Amino acid sequence: MSTLRNVDPILSARSLRHSFGQTEALRGIDLDIKAGEVLAIMGPSGSGKSTLLHCLAGVLTPDGGTVTYRPADGQPLVISSLSESNRSRLRLTDFGFVFQFGQLLPELSAADNVSLPLLFSGTKRREALHKSTELLDRLGLQGLGAKLPGELSGGQAQRVAVARALVTSPAVLFADEPTGALDALASENVLTLMLELVREAGTTVVLITHDARTAAYADREVVVRDGVVGTGYRVIA
Repeated sequence: MSTLRNVDPILSARSLRHSFGQTEALRGIDLDIKAGEVLAIMGPSGSGKSTLLHCLAGVLTPDGGTVTYRPADGQPLVISSLSESNRSRLRLTDFGFVFQFGQLLPELSAADNVSLPLLFSGTKRREALHKSTELLDRLGLQGLGAKLPGELSGGQAQRVAVARALVTSPAVLFADEPTGALDALASENVLTLMLELVREAGTTVVLITHDARTAAYADREVVVRDGVVGTGYRVIA
């Protein structure tokens, strides 16, 4: 039996709606994400799964409904009601992000890319680089901290992106097709290392994917179709 079944949700969406012009991307979604779980949100292109992630993370403000975040050491926050500056602060301190193409800054070294969230939050450069190097080592990138993103393989660059997302020890990691641009072997390496770190830390993961092999790494999966969550889902016991 899953140890997560009696865990309180860290994120909850209620009656979530969002449109782009006349197109309804989300049509009244209800979803609870439990603290410490790895949730895969699946669905075809255009189904609304990435829009859902962006609303859960406070990147987008929904047109209707609410998103509530429950930090372990504080009062619940209705993310959808926060100001843009407060949502930005929350994304810096409590949330981490990995995207399909990494979005590393090409002019900065791997270690400097990973250090950025720490520097933005006020950490001294020396301490930030030390922590970044330790995390890169854990992800199998020993000795590559001085390399520019263009000097790394696709799998290596995506592991740098994972390190950047995890360097602040976020409560929630949002991963939008994090291995969608990688071959099967590199994808397996990135997912295995990423999930090893997040499970060790108890980090909650919201994983967007259209790939069943990627979703199989999750504790649970839900399917989004035409802006609603389907009734079928899988739970790993």
